[in-house]
Amino acid sequence: MPANPSPGAGAARASQAAELKAFVSRLHFYVGLLTGPFLLVAALTGVLYVLTPQLEDFLYKDALTATAEGPPRPLAEQAAAAQAVAGPAARLFALRPATAPGLTTRVMFITPGLGESESRAIFLDPASLAVRGDMIAYGTSGVLPLRTTIDYLHRNLMLGDAGRLYSELAASWLWLLALGGVLMWTWRRTGRLARQAPKNVRLRTRNRHGVTGLVVALGLLFLSATGLTWSQLAGARIDALRGALGWVTPGVTVALAEAPREASAAAPDPHAHHHGGGAMPAAPVAHDAVGQLDAALAAARAAGIDSSFVEIRLPRPGRAWLVREYDRSWPTQVDTVTLDPRDLSVTSRADFATFPIVAKLIRWGIDAHMGVLFGLPNQLLMAALGIGLMVATVYGYRIWWQSRPAPGAVPRSLTLAWLRLGWTARGGVVLLALAIGWTLPMAGFSFLLFWAVDAGRWALARRRSPLVAAE
Repeated sequence: MPANPSPGAGAARASQAAELKAFVSRLHFYVGLLTGPFLLVAALTGVLYVLTPQLEDFLYKDALTATAEGPPRPLAEQAAAAQAVAGPAARLFALRPATAPGLTTRVMFITPGLGESESRAIFLDPASLAVRGDMIAYGTSGVLPLRTTIDYLHRNLMLGDAGRLYSELAASWLWLLALGGVLMWTWRRTGRLARQAPKNVRLRTRNRHGVTGLVVALGLLFLSATGLTWSQLAGARIDALRGALGWVTPGVTVALAEAPREASAAAPDPHAHHHGGGAMPAAPVAHDAVGQLDAALAAARAAGIDSSFVEIRLPRPGRAWLVREYDRSWPTQVDTVTLDPRDLSVTSRADFATFPIVAKLIRWGIDAHMGVLFGLPNQLLMAALGIGLMVATVYGYRIWWQSRPAPGAVPRSLTLAWLRLGWTARGGVVLLALAIGWTLPMAGFSFLLFWAVDAGRWALARRRSPLVAAE
């Protein structure tokens, strides 16, 4: 018969399991303490963003609604009326016909001084050609100034590319915080302890923190994964992986057959609304293109572009018309076709129905993250996740405050928790940290920073305290 494990071996395994739990707990504490401010800002601005569409409709009601009765005028006349308002220096870029009666047509121009992915939008009554609004729109979604401001805050604190690192730091750690919290809840069973000692304030705080985190954990994993696709450093890694595995979103070619290869372009990037993709063209459109607007839309309709949410991008010399759907709700309609300006024949197309499943999931994930996939229910769900994250973060800081060591006490150390692990566990932690650091550079940089601080504090405590030195 095989020998039974000795009691000493079982005790050693139990001790190592306890040390591993202590290490995970200490890591969860440090990450939450140092990334909490970034998580709070990202959550708050995210909640504001997903709840603004209705407010935007109210604030810009005059620009978005048409009052004149009668059939819409030809698109060419609408574009000419908008050009007269925008002036000769403005270059006509695209046109979005009114999506329903009572709504305005949006004519978009590129003018000097605009930022990347920004356009000047002239809102016209399609029946009377009266100008109803004139403002700056942003991104492939064409969001208006209120949501643009909130989006900049959410994405980069209005600090440009350097500011984007804050949101990448939050997204890089969010998934690990969520998983660590679930593990700790499973190990500690804080809720049962809190019920057994209802007057224990610390246990009540831990219970509320744990329950809130547990409820929103799956949603936080989703937010982290989709948020990282918009990031600078980790996003580049993800894009490279997608390219290597063939998970890219199919696009169209706008270059005509005899045009130079550099005139080719892909369909709009699914992330363009958030990270400034989809740069606007600098070259003027073909001189006779405006007169073909109605014919180009009719040709696109005949080719299967059937959504009322459609954008017509005018051709530049040597390039084709691009007509794309932008209805990203459910069911998603984001088909795109390009048309030869000479005869309006279809030169290329990208139909959502033929996208690989991974490309579809990426599209749906991005739109769900932004709160547009399922309308109001999607908005409320994303807002609830953001509020849940803020609540869990605030309770986390309260736990820290209630459990803070007394002045002069020996600091609790992540370094010491790691040193107490067995050699196998230590090596596993190092390998996992290296893998995460390479995949998510902001997580790697920040981890090295706060581990260096912790190691310095621990080394200082060892010199000052014989008790710590003995450990």
